Amino acid sequence: MINRLLLVWIVSLFTQTVRANNVNNVPKELQSFIKNIDVSTVHGAKPKISFKTVSKNLVYVSVIWQLKGVVAQDSVAIKIRPAFVPGFHWAPHLTPKENSIIAQHVFRAPAMLVSNANKVLVVVPDLDLLKKTNAVPWYMDMNAPKNYLELGMSKSRVEEHVLYVRDKGAVFPAGEAKLGFYLMVSDKSEDIQNPWRRPLQLMWSKWGAPLYQTGEPLHRADLEPYVKQTYNWAFNSWKPAVWQEFELNGKQVGAPVFIVNVTQSPNYKAPVDEREFRSVWNQAWFNSLRSAQGLYRYAKRTHNDTLQNLALKTKELALSFPQHRGLFKSVIATEMEEVIISGKKYRRSKGWDTKYFGNSNRNPFTWDAKQSPYHIADMSYTAYWMMVWYEELEKDERLIKYARDYADALVALQDNKGFFPAWLSLDTYQPMGYLDQSPETSLSVTFLLKMFKHTGKKEYLASAGKALDAVVKQIVPVGQWEDFETYWSCSRVGSQDWVGKKIPRNNMFKQNNFCIYWTAEALLEMYKTTGNRSYLQKGRRTLDELLMYQATWQPPYMAIRTLGGFGVMNADGEWNDSRQCLFAGLIIDYGKLLKSAEYVQRGLSALRASFTMMYTPLNLQTMKQWQAKWPFFGPQDYGFMMENYGHGGETNDSGLGIGEFTIYDWGNGAAAEAYNRLLDKYGPGIFIDK
Repeated sequence: MINRLLLVWIVSLFTQTVRANNVNNVPKELQSFIKNIDVSTVHGAKPKISFKTVSKNLVYVSVIWQLKGVVAQDSVAIKIRPAFVPGFHWAPHLTPKENSIIAQHVFRAPAMLVSNANKVLVVVPDLDLLKKTNAVPWYMDMNAPKNYLELGMSKSRVEEHVLYVRDKGAVFPAGEAKLGFYLMVSDKSEDIQNPWRRPLQLMWSKWGAPLYQTGEPLHRADLEPYVKQTYNWAFNSWKPAVWQEFELNGKQVGAPVFIVNVTQSPNYKAPVDEREFRSVWNQAWFNSLRSAQGLYRYAKRTHNDTLQNLALKTKELALSFPQHRGLFKSVIATEMEEVIISGKKYRRSKGWDTKYFGNSNRNPFTWDAKQSPYHIADMSYTAYWMMVWYEELEKDERLIKYARDYADALVALQDNKGFFPAWLSLDTYQPMGYLDQSPETSLSVTFLLKMFKHTGKKEYLASAGKALDAVVKQIVPVGQWEDFETYWSCSRVGSQDWVGKKIPRNNMFKQNNFCIYWTAEALLEMYKTTGNRSYLQKGRRTLDELLMYQATWQPPYMAIRTLGGFGVMNADGEWNDSRQCLFAGLIIDYGKLLKSAEYVQRGLSALRASFTMMYTPLNLQTMKQWQAKWPFFGPQDYGFMMENYGHGGETNDSGLGIGEFTIYDWGNGAAAEAYNRLLDKYGPGIFIDK
């Protein structure tokens, strides 16, 4: 009997769950949405759970454990179990295995949501509380088959690129251990159709807007000094490494190189080691033609003929890519070689006399740019920017002819459902079986609408409409945001067995936000073209899904300024990724059209975040991180800018999370282009805080 009582006492002491599932514990307004809330104990200490109604359908939950001493316990968890069976799930990061978690590293706009045809439930961690309590990191998790949403505290470690799993070793100090979160519920059709709008409003009004009003993330409205520093870096202090010029078809052409790294700094004393093959890209990411337009705008504004001539040489390079049946390649590159210096191997270019045309090697088939297939997204994007150049910068008829020849080839490639395939064989010009029906199609929609507006050719409008309707019907409702970057860039987790499939534990696809952006943009352009407000409604829903990747606060564990910056996907670790400079203009466009101050502020924050990673005295906090990682950097390196921060899923205040390279067309040059384009479009008043 004594042993049995002792066993019961021990079990009760270390039981890890306290259930709050009765009328007294779960407010009445939540009971049709939440079945119960399970809460861990901490070394036997039961939590105090309280609920506070903030507004209709919004409740704040506080969970507090009183600890008499220091406690070593690997984790503590709160499991929220919906009272309905969701058909749709969303979380900011994938947790495909039972030990997977969403580490606080990716808490940009942290929320989890589930919905069905009648209800939606959203969980938003209390970021004010997270800023104050850092003894044990926070995490989230979402388990679709077992139907729970989890918020807790645990250490984590990175597996693959980039997923997180639980780690051991958490220690809770004596005193209060506290978690807090908001529960947002609704049965309104507009909230079910767009489940992101209300949490976005909450997070921006509570955390984003107050920071924005203080001047975050740059504490300066004038971005001109960053642009000036960008062009000085690329075309003066780093020009020997960055600017590539050569003869092609009897003409002098040129462009900034695809990528440079720290070994190419004027201050680096050891031999240069080129990170990737020397090349120039006109691709959906890295597009020299787009960046050249920013340089052209700046040169015209500042009356700088030298810079204008460089921009024109980049336009000539784009027009020099040969077309075959209207199709064209996206990369021009040199042969590379390996050299031995003092017993060490270094990668070097053989020079532009060895040049060849190829395609992006970010694809499912090969790393060899020579063998890489045609990529429709790359061609549509480059042709789109040819049209922008013609319409906004100079009436070069060659741009129109080039783009129209491609547009006619593109329309002929559309399948019966309306999709454009992602890749085409170099030999047969036929689709290659990967992403044949994907949201990459949306990028081509925007290009075709641009062609329709210029030519009036109804075939382009009909093709664009059919394509966009296919994306809206097949992709948008289930969140199948798969594009070339989702699986075939640095985050290749799932590339063997996840393509086209949901991850069962999360009921989600691996998602990349580039194609969310393309779709939101295509929907806005279709609305402008047709006046059909259903496109605007769907566009706003898509934009809001995109904004769930935007940072709405300043985490204390981030050593750089984060407000407005974007992550990339639900299986990677970046903050402040360069894509935000492209997103900025679209967000502002929606804001102006919908008269939304929130969107305009978000767009301006995204643009300003595009310069936060620059090595410059303008960014003293970031500059310290660069100097911690690369102490040889000096004034000649002002303007050097990594494309993002925390790429590997970890950061600290001693340089961890700082990279080693700059991609001009996906970094400082891209950010400068976005600023110059918005300045021309809206005037300097757009940058004045109101």
